[in-house]
Amino acid sequence: MKIFPFLTVVLGLIVATAHSQNKSIDLGEKYKSNSFITVNRELSQLPDDSRAVGLNAIPGDGLSYLKDISFKKGTVSIELLGENNPGRSFVGFAFNIQNDSTYEVVYFRPFNFVAKEKIRKAHMVQYIYHPEYTWKKLRETRTGEFENEIVNPPDPDQWFKAKIEIGKNTVKVYVEDSENAVLEIERLTEIKSDKIGIWTGFNSSGSFRNLHLETR
Repeated sequence: MKIFPFLTVVLGLIVATAHSQNKSIDLGEKYKSNSFITVNRELSQLPDDSRAVGLNAIPGDGLSYLKDISFKKGTVSIELLGENNPGRSFVGFAFNIQNDSTYEVVYFRPFNFVAKEKIRKAHMVQYIYHPEYTWKKLRETRTGEFENEIVNPPDPDQWFKAKIEIGKNTVKVYVEDSENAVLEIERLTEIKSDKIGIWTGFNSSGSFRNLHLETR
């Protein structure tokens, strides 16, 4: 009886499981336990949804990151809520947060989900690396590489789900149940931090819930 191949398979599964962990995070509970560090915003728990948190709208970008969660590579799933308010709704997920102003973000412009103009359609989802690579710099110097259209965009005034696959050198973004990535980019920096959080852009509020992490 040959048991060595069987043992090899079992050990391989154990190792794979040890390196891949799933974690569902209740952002409302994290808010109540004071687990966020918030920059240039006020963070609150939504009164009509205890699982969700929101950032208010003031000038400048806003960031709120988790003190007790570590994540570098893997798959992120999160629900976001913006609004159909042109130029005032930018909602996203921040990662590789090195300090209050240095981080990567994948974010959405919900007001462009209903755009009719071709140029605005191409600006639905965006990757940035602040402070060096802002959306403006990327649009001017590397047009079309770091933002894209969503072929079947969600309702801009409703919750929508984003799945973000973060690798060592690449990021892929999926929306709702799309099989194909709506954005696929080469990262503009190396992994330097395991801090993650939620983000809103200039003069934008936003709400977030149902964060799920699969690390690898």
